[in-house]
Amino acid sequence: MVEEVFPNIYRMEIPLPDNPLRAVNSYVIKGDGRFLIIDTGMNRTECRKAMDAGLKALAVDLNRADFFITHMHADHLGLVSDLAGESAKIYFNYPDARIVNDPNFWDQIIAMALVNGFPEEELVTAMQKHPGRKYQQHGALDLTLLREGDRLPIGEYVFHCVETPGHTPGHLCLYEPRTNIFFSGDHILEDITPNIIARGDENENPLRQYLDSLDKIERFDISRVFPGHRRVFTHYRERIAELKHHHALRAEVILSILKKGPQSGYQIASQMTWDLNCDTWEDFPVPQKWFAFGEALSHLLYLHARNEVKKERADGKILYKRVEG
Repeated sequence: MVEEVFPNIYRMEIPLPDNPLRAVNSYVIKGDGRFLIIDTGMNRTECRKAMDAGLKALAVDLNRADFFITHMHADHLGLVSDLAGESAKIYFNYPDARIVNDPNFWDQIIAMALVNGFPEEELVTAMQKHPGRKYQQHGALDLTLLREGDRLPIGEYVFHCVETPGHTPGHLCLYEPRTNIFFSGDHILEDITPNIIARGDENENPLRQYLDSLDKIERFDISRVFPGHRRVFTHYRERIAELKHHHALRAEVILSILKKGPQSGYQIASQMTWDLNCDTWEDFPVPQKWFAFGEALSHLLYLHARNEVKKERADGKILYKRVEG
């Protein structure tokens, strides 16, 4: 599907087969003799076919196209290696670039999961099926890195880069102050809640970063949000309030679970309620267990930083314990 969502700005739905997200939004902005494509879909045949059809309908010449990738996840970054021409600039952020180019990243992820109780046999399956590994970009990318406040002109628009860490360490949005339009990537979504997961550094606090980034965007004057998934929307402050409430409830649930005593991140995730059509944790597909586990762990790190839980080690595993009083 291709639709014009703003003057010279078009949204293409790129399908994500067998994925709860269903599709990713790729945007094309037409400029004077050049195009900017925002996010691409995964590096898989179904995404490429939809992308090619959309670009053809919009008469986009890839030899005159640049790319802005909001963050490192494969559903946003994966296809760019096949699409970018020799003259293309691929705009990206510094923190995610360090991770994408880190050959030890997945080893760190696996070590983090094991020490937090993820069963080894399930972890093998989770890594084999992880979309971030299966459908990532081909080879190293020649990236043009941007920071907060950098400007990106295209056609009648001049976009300002806005750093919104949380969903990923370097998640980067685009804001156009003349029209007040905002490309939110996966920072703010209307119909679904962005996944906030921990990645292996015991000192990280992605949920705190995410909530701070929500506070930051709440102060903006935004007329329309163009998200990475699902539909375009306007009521961003109401949605921010809903997202904050969602994570507050998640934290309360975890504290309630910890009344039973010290537990691992995996054990805690198995007792939480998730928006999947499964009767029990055992029925969850292993890849969805992985994302639920990561989300639970991000909340545990947040609560640990607030001194509401503490860590202890037993048999080489990290257990979390509620701080009473």
